Amino acid sequence: QVQLVESGGGLVQAGGSLRLSCAASGRTISVYTMGWFRLAPGKERELVAAITWAHSTSFINSVKGRFTISRDNAKNTVYLQMNSLKPEDTAVYYCAAKPWGDSSAQGFGSWGQGTQVTVSS
Repeated sequence: QVQLVESGGGLVQAGGSLRLSCAASGRTISVYTMGWFRLAPGKERELVAAITWAHSTSFINSVKGRFTISRDNAKNTVYLQMNSLKPEDTAVYYCAAKPWGDSSAQGFGSWGQGTQVTVSS
């Protein structure tokens, strides 16, 4: 399995931006579909964005136009750029990986420890 470590979370005011990073080790992520999930208190975990091994991207409706996901296979790192942040984006954000997978929320077997994102109003 690939090991994942997230960074870049923090406290930001509404309308601000953050960039999350997910550094992978153990295996190259070039053959992995990578996803960013989030878990907010009282809510179910949701897949916010995914980027496949073929570099196809997908997003949930609530973040379209505000978030972008990218990958740098040479650095074995995936990024989530979050702009125009809203209080409802507050959650713990997790990076996850699945080999050769599609962009659905199922099948992610490797997970990071999570990074807290808090957006104040």
